[in-house]
Amino acid sequence: MSATASSERRRERLGRLVAAVLAALAVWLASLAPAGRLAEAQAFDLFTTLAAPRAASAPIVLLAIDEPSFQELRQQWPFPRSLHARLLQRLQADGAAAVGFDVVFAEPSSAAQDEAFANAIAAAPPVVLASSREMLHSANAAIWTEVQPLAQLLAAGAVSGDVSVQPDADYVVRRRPPGAATMAARLARHGRPEGIGAPRGELIEYLGPRGTIDTRSYYQAVLPGLLPPGFFRGKIVLVGRTSRSAAELRQGGADMFNSPFLLGGQGDSVFPGVEIQATLLANHLAGGGVQALSPAWSLAMVLALAAIVALAGAALHPAAGAALVALLATLAPLLSWSLFALQRWWLPPVGPLAAVLAAGAAAGLLRFLAERRRALRVRGLFSQYVPPQVVAQLVEQPQLVHLGGEAREITVMFTDLAGFTGLSEQLSAEQTVEVLSAHFSAMTPIIHRHGGTVDKYIGDAIMAFWGAPLPDADHAEHAVRAALEMQEAMAALAAELRRRRLPAITMRIGLHTGPAVVGNVGSDLRFAYTAVGDTVNLAARLEGANKAFDTGILLSAATAAHLPPDLPLRVLDTVLVKGRSEPVRVFTPCGDERVREHSAAALAALDARRWDDGEAQLRALLLRRPDDPAALRLLQRVAGARAAPDRSGAAEVLVLVLVLDKL
Repeated sequence: MSATASSERRRERLGRLVAAVLAALAVWLASLAPAGRLAEAQAFDLFTTLAAPRAASAPIVLLAIDEPSFQELRQQWPFPRSLHARLLQRLQADGAAAVGFDVVFAEPSSAAQDEAFANAIAAAPPVVLASSREMLHSANAAIWTEVQPLAQLLAAGAVSGDVSVQPDADYVVRRRPPGAATMAARLARHGRPEGIGAPRGELIEYLGPRGTIDTRSYYQAVLPGLLPPGFFRGKIVLVGRTSRSAAELRQGGADMFNSPFLLGGQGDSVFPGVEIQATLLANHLAGGGVQALSPAWSLAMVLALAAIVALAGAALHPAAGAALVALLATLAPLLSWSLFALQRWWLPPVGPLAAVLAAGAAAGLLRFLAERRRALRVRGLFSQYVPPQVVAQLVEQPQLVHLGGEAREITVMFTDLAGFTGLSEQLSAEQTVEVLSAHFSAMTPIIHRHGGTVDKYIGDAIMAFWGAPLPDADHAEHAVRAALEMQEAMAALAAELRRRRLPAITMRIGLHTGPAVVGNVGSDLRFAYTAVGDTVNLAARLEGANKAFDTGILLSAATAAHLPPDLPLRVLDTVLVKGRSEPVRVFTPCGDERVREHSAAALAALDARRWDDGEAQLRALLLRRPDDPAALRLLQRVAGARAAPDRSGAAEVLVLVLVLDKL
């Protein structure tokens, strides 16, 4: 690979790397927007659904104020506080570790009821009463107000615990409220066994769908005989409403939230507030929770994956590169899942997944554009040698580009510049290249315009052929017309050289039609689209034979046989070129009808051994063209034949055939 090509490849790799990283970074940043955060939250819900243990080991009992409790106790909400006092007495008798009420007792009821409840709190295990925050809207602002339990109840020994939660936009509670003043934190300090640490992370670790934590109806603890004595021993009891009656929903009194299990559709996915508090408490007691990793980790993974996609993918086949992208796109969420399931670490998977796909798309697009650019460049270079329609066919049928060929009847052209050696001696190397470039630039478009394929440039010579790779029924005619136009263009180039006081040069063209093998010939490392065979060799010999006749275009009888009447030809002679045993009759384009007639008549007479008639035709031709080399040479051979003692021997052969042994 050349230094230029190597540098280009390096630039392309760098470009793919930059594009992949920028695309991945842009998509990852988009994942931090609201829509992206929602997608990541749903991924968290899915992971939670899959990883939840569906069992609660913490000593927690949830007492639900539900519809059966309303029916069994024949009470309406709110329950009389003396009823809560009876509950506390039962829990004290059983030896409960702590009690939490997810009910805000902010306003007084009757004095007797409040006193009964306060007395029960004073004698009961540690009691935590709910506090909350409420937003008050005014004309100018929204103000948060703390709602605390009744002072009388706090004075009796209860403490307040904040039960506020902050659902996400889809009303799913995923984040643990911070601080030590929450109900879960205060209950854990009373009921946590020694040596168990605080919860980890800011995300809630759900134990399972609704009902995973031991849940009993409120009335079962209040009415005697429904739960065995000592049932609550050593347990933390949470009391709260779970009812979702239509009336409560209409009044906005239902304390209900969506849970991550909404995505999985498992069981009842709507959690009452008290069960959210029980889950938070379980996280406190067991040191549970999910730790959200710093976004820097996600960013590092995104950049690493983008770099792998760009750099490793550049060395692979496009299909293998796509497979690599698919593999990395699979590994990104698998890594996130493994961290979640095994370590309870939350590494958002959607951003890295989308970033890998974006990086793959960006790198793939740049690779496609680079390949397209190279293909266009190669196509442009190839178009310098073959007509555009040939390039188009090879692009559409790449299977044609393989070693091997096929037999075709074609017309082959060889050209050469006469006098170029003397010219090049007077020119510098740069000027020589300039002249050659001007010559090739003038001749190549003419060959292409007439449907020919430039096979190669050989020094100052051109080899071209017609009839391949695309079939051409009139390849001989197209080749001859191209030769005529090329000689016209050559005249203009020679005039320019004379104007510059440089030696004049002329061009000789040889044409022959016949079978040849056309295709890609060479080795596995380098091959060229070319034609090989005797037809090619004879065309090359005929180019040199122009020197014997002082002609610019010489073509064989095989080519002449394919030409239409509007391309008049003069028959010159029959020649025997080196390397061939069969003589070849040669022709040249000629616009002088009388010259054509005399030449044809002379050759016909000589073929019949009518020397006098042949000589008469030749002398008539010389009257029109006194220095015609072909006629003068034939007269010499006629004289030699007449002087030979045996006219049927070798002398007659010399009359009939011009032996070009130097060609």
